Amino acid sequence: MSKKILVWFRNDLRLHDNEMLVEAIAKSDSILPVYIFDDRLFGLTDYRTLKTGNIRAQFILESVVSLRNSLKLIGGNLLIARGKPEDIIPQLVQEYDINEVYHHREVAEEETKISSLVENGLWKFRINLKHFIGHTLYNKEDLPFPIKDIPDVFNQFKKKVERDAIIKPCFLAPDRVNVAEVIDWGNMPVLNDFELIAPVQDARSEFEFTGGEAAGLSHLQKTIVAIQQASAKKYILASKLSAWLAMGCLSPRKVYWEIKKIESIPNAKGTFSQILLGLLWRDYFRFMFKKHGNVFFKAEGFSDQAVSFAENHDLNFENWKNGRTGEAVVDAVMTELNQTGFISNLARQTVALYLINTLKVSWVLGAAYFEEKLIDYNPASNWGNWANIAGVGNDQKTKSVFDLDKNIKNIDPKGEYALIWAS
Repeated sequence: MSKKILVWFRNDLRLHDNEMLVEAIAKSDSILPVYIFDDRLFGLTDYRTLKTGNIRAQFILESVVSLRNSLKLIGGNLLIARGKPEDIIPQLVQEYDINEVYHHREVAEEETKISSLVENGLWKFRINLKHFIGHTLYNKEDLPFPIKDIPDVFNQFKKKVERDAIIKPCFLAPDRVNVAEVIDWGNMPVLNDFELIAPVQDARSEFEFTGGEAAGLSHLQKTIVAIQQASAKKYILASKLSAWLAMGCLSPRKVYWEIKKIESIPNAKGTFSQILLGLLWRDYFRFMFKKHGNVFFKAEGFSDQAVSFAENHDLNFENWKNGRTGEAVVDAVMTELNQTGFISNLARQTVALYLINTLKVSWVLGAAYFEEKLIDYNPASNWGNWANIAGVGNDQKTKSVFDLDKNIKNIDPKGEYALIWAS
């Protein structure tokens, strides 16, 4: 009897460096690649924000189309479904005589709960859900400490992993795949199906994100070329790779190894170090979520101190969201976020500090709004960063390192940015 493995894609929309896919192909006669659009990821949150706004939703749609096209090029396809994975996957297992289901494990509450529901549904048919971990630069088993002993202080984490852990090479992308016989592979939804409107490119933006592995790999190569061309100048390039990393269109190991090739070019080491630092922060927050669970989603976080909010809390939040606070740089940043789905890390810190400390609004509202708007949103980095800025994160000493006035000056030293992004 032939063996069939269902490969459930989530935030891992690539062929390169995908251990789950490589192993599924190696250990089966055919695979059934599946992507499920779960309506729960497009609804309202408890904070009256959207789980996924139109800019990131468009990026997700493009990324899924890209994955389907990539699979077709090597003889496969991608089954598209819409609904709850815990309902759909057991149905597919029965319909296609699946022997095992593979997927990548997530770390945040809602995503892990869905995995558990799928696992429970499969267990009724004695089908195994195999978990893979492919979202981090360092594999969990290669860390110099167990998850429970990971340092809560980022600099300690960074020092120990850089000294004692290894970064593994990438898995090669498959060049051929056998897929199950499927009559109807399903149609791609459109934004309107989720009651979202198509985003419009803002003329003030110098960069446009296009979802998918091909676009991510292309941008990675453009980043490398830009680093090489700028090697005689002493400045750090903003790579803007995070959106493709968030959806798994790019592997963090792929980014690391490709950029490390040019580390020795004069003045390129600074850019390499900056990109590596960003990858380490991503790893750190994922491992912190694994260690501490969902404390990061609670308003009090790791602190036991009560926080007071402004009487006009709701009005302040609305003004902040819409770029109407009266602080020019903050309003400019929020306008750019709303129009493009992307702002720099320094800009994120700045508007978060302003919301929490000046407007006296609960940080969880800001984190939820970023969840809606950011094209590169991932739960661990977003909620972990917001908690630290609010002073309720697992490393509460970080609150003292943020300086709102200094940040504003660094973002807009000549007042040009605020003029460009004036709403």
